[in-house]
Amino acid sequence: MFTFILVVHAIIAALLVGVILVQKSEGGGLTTGGSPSGLMSARGAADFLTHATATLAAVFVALSIVLAIMASTRQTLTIDPSLARSAPVAPAAAPPPAADAATAAALAANVTAPASNNTVPLAQ
Repeated sequence: MFTFILVVHAIIAALLVGVILVQKSEGGGLTTGGSPSGLMSARGAADFLTHATATLAAVFVALSIVLAIMASTRQTLTIDPSLARSAPVAPAAAPPPAADAATAAALAANVTAPASNNTVPLAQ
């Protein structure tokens, strides 16, 4: 029911904007400057648009109040926790491999001192 009234409210709002934009600022809406012997005279068109604006505005305000009341009394939705995931557990850190004396000596011999000419090496 709430969604239906909300859609009707949006349609009323669009109609209200349309009726307001069709009116002239001087009050002679829907006139093209022709003779008043047409289907609706300039005065009749202005009166119709004025009444339509007042009616649509009253319906818009009434629907706004109804929607506010319905939203305040609406039941809160409960969240289904059945699909909740627990945080992943980080794997335990493995101790570093014990290096034997021969491997440590080979690594130490392989390390070279930086260049002493204050240049940055491009490829290593």
